[in-house]
Amino acid sequence: MSDTTTTQPQRRLRFPSFTVQVLLGLGLGVLLGWIALQMGETPSGEPNWLTTTLDTIGSSFVTLLKAIVPPLVFLAIVTSIANLERVTNAARLAWQTLLWFAITAAISVGVGIGLGLLLQPGARSTLSPEDGFEAGASGSWLDFLKGLIPGNWLGIGAGTQVTTGADGAVEASTSVSFNVLQIVVVALVVGIAALRTGKAAQPFLAFNRSALAVVQKVLWWVIRLAPLGTLGLIGKAVATYGWDLLAPLGTYAAAIYLGLAVVLLVVYPVILRTNGLGIGAFFRGAWPAIQLAFVSRSSVGTLPVTQRVVERNLGVPRSYASFAVPLAATTKMDGCASIYPAISAIFVAQIFGVDLSVTDYVLIAFVSVVGSAATAGLTGAVVMLTLTLSTLGLPLAGVGLLLAIDPILDMGRTAVNVAGQALVPTIVAKREGILDLDRYASASTSNLLADDVDEATPADDEVRDATVVPAPREPVTAS
Repeated sequence: MSDTTTTQPQRRLRFPSFTVQVLLGLGLGVLLGWIALQMGETPSGEPNWLTTTLDTIGSSFVTLLKAIVPPLVFLAIVTSIANLERVTNAARLAWQTLLWFAITAAISVGVGIGLGLLLQPGARSTLSPEDGFEAGASGSWLDFLKGLIPGNWLGIGAGTQVTTGADGAVEASTSVSFNVLQIVVVALVVGIAALRTGKAAQPFLAFNRSALAVVQKVLWWVIRLAPLGTLGLIGKAVATYGWDLLAPLGTYAAAIYLGLAVVLLVVYPVILRTNGLGIGAFFRGAWPAIQLAFVSRSSVGTLPVTQRVVERNLGVPRSYASFAVPLAATTKMDGCASIYPAISAIFVAQIFGVDLSVTDYVLIAFVSVVGSAATAGLTGAVVMLTLTLSTLGLPLAGVGLLLAIDPILDMGRTAVNVAGQALVPTIVAKREGILDLDRYASASTSNLLADDVDEATPADDEVRDATVVPAPREPVTAS
């Protein structure tokens, strides 16, 4: 008689999907932010302990994301340049990308101008010209040319900020920043040089691919913290700003968010359908990047996630995505550079009693389509707005009227920015016949952190990219 032992299989603890985790973080963040808002400031005028904690959690997550961006962009672009040697239509891909940047930006600025004229946000506001003040940040076309020239081989810079405390003490803090556009330029030059070098560059390219795999592994350890980062970011926003600031700028804020909604939920779906792509599949695939952009308010900080969803969820080949997505993150901003400056310029003109002519509206469109690249290395939408106002000859003091609610608007703007940055590479890949339609059709938010995806290597996509042959062109009709 023998003893038989039956082993019960251990039940593996199942966590909610990544999207559910982020949504839970979002809801809990709103709740904690509201509690922190009710607590108010300390007797000394400082943020309370809960606001400080939320701020620390959120800012730490964004800092981690931004820290991984420079090596990721550099390594990915150098690798993509090497892979593009095997793709016969590389130049066409680049031009098609830029063309669709311009097309979607032109449509977005048209939506902004139309809503500005229809809703008349400046005429309905209780603000006056005396309430404005000039912001410290400004933008010009010269900034674009200067921003293209790297100060060092990775576009890293440092700045010192001097502040005066309540007790009169002067404090100096040094911060390190990076210019993504400069990193793109340097990576393009290095990648092209490696191709021209030939066999001698093969060890360098092999090391580059290995380093990229390591950086991507570190990246996904950071991305797994997104639910916690979401909690901190949205909680800090609610605790700091609330919604009271919207009262005197209600019509203006409504116009901005209505314009963002029209572009995100009408314009982009029409473009998708016109190119024979499913709307639901796109939003399922791009949703992790869109939701992170909303809470983080940073296209650059969201860049690693955007690139991941474009490749893994939407089926764009890595050799093309690793070139198009970093470029889009620095120059493709339908929210910040098209809708926002168009409506804001009309708002400022109405507040200061300036009548805009047809030529002025054409200038707004031109600045929005071309000017986003001019602000790539600078501070987001405020610089873009000053560039638009200065081009039209409007008072820069109008910028100060809008800064109070800028963080609230920036959440929606950044979400639309990132949605557009995922849309254009997908559309171009579809039109050029290199989109993985099966992967696109099965796009799911859960694919982002799937184990088999996490363990993929650059070589896997390299084989797929190398064998891509553009499909025969057929007439595409809306369905």
